[in-house]
Amino acid sequence: MSGKTSRPRPAPAVKAEADARNVFEHGLPLLLGVRALEVSAERVTAELPVKREHFNRNGRVGGGVLMAMADAMGAAGSVMHRPDGYRGGTLESKTNFFSAARGPVLSGICVPLHIGRTTSVWQTSITDSDGRMVTMVVQTQMALPVSSE
Repeated sequence: MSGKTSRPRPAPAVKAEADARNVFEHGLPLLLGVRALEVSAERVTAELPVKREHFNRNGRVGGGVLMAMADAMGAAGSVMHRPDGYRGGTLESKTNFFSAARGPVLSGICVPLHIGRTTSVWQTSITDSDGRMVTMVVQTQMALPVSSE
């Protein structure tokens, strides 16, 4: 025996998708109004109808709003690959801002760059209503077994 432990099998697809969509129904994604459009093991898409509350003092969508949208999308993608009995969270996130975001709707596409046994890496691109890239986020998500304590 090699000493390596095998990773448990991922949750059934229907349950995994329901759990991943659930990411958008709580906390900051819900408060901001991020809406999941497509959630699959290969891709997560979402949109954010821009509201006055999203703007900074310069009349542009605040960077934290963009980062929170991307974080929710990466989390949902990672949940699609997480086995039953595991939990997770964001280990690291790197954001590049390319252009000011105004709306009226921002769109995001999130794809996996790496799916490992305990970590996954996700790239989220957010564009404005004109299709212009405003932000790209690369984040690392972890998957850890739920403690029995």
